[in-house]
Amino acid sequence: MVVLGLDLAGVETRPTGFCILDAELSAETGLLYGDGEILTLTLRHRPSVVAVDAPLYLPRGRSSIEDRSGPHLRECDKALRRAGIRFLPITLGAMRKLTVRGMRLKERLEKLGFEVIEVYPGGAQDVLGIPRGKRSLEGLRRGLERLGLRGLREGATVHELDAATAAYVGYLYLKGEYAALGDESEGLIIMPRSERFSSIHG
Repeated sequence: MVVLGLDLAGVETRPTGFCILDAELSAETGLLYGDGEILTLTLRHRPSVVAVDAPLYLPRGRSSIEDRSGPHLRECDKALRRAGIRFLPITLGAMRKLTVRGMRLKERLEKLGFEVIEVYPGGAQDVLGIPRGKRSLEGLRRGLERLGLRGLREGATVHELDAATAAYVGYLYLKGEYAALGDESEGLIIMPRSERFSSIHG
């Protein structure tokens, strides 16, 4: 079992963190840039699932990210809000570029035969009881190590540690220890199983 976690950047000129995580929770992290690099890495490792920190779906009733008349929140976003988890709506500022890139990458990966799930490392860190990277990068690394992840190097960037969190959520997904938030017909966010969420799948 191999999971690929991606902390996707909104544009290809900014770093995307990646984490390759195996069944023993041994992690390899680094930075990538273009979609081509991401696809090459994915094909090299052939992960069981690709867990992407980026919106991969539009709200139902919204024809495009530029459609200002459509809804701003998806059902999964509303579920996060009900659970008290902070997030940025996909229609806000730079999130639009991230959403467009995430949706495009998901389509390309699925055409290659990979399963792709949307995850939210910041929210997962809240649920798992470890600090978000913006609050304490070292605290996040140590928190991931307490969960069992091995091989996280000192000095790893926030992009790498968020990718490691994404990969860990993908690992929980493959083990069936997850919550699927939202409406399946619209798109789901996969999160660690928690009493915060009233509806749990898996």
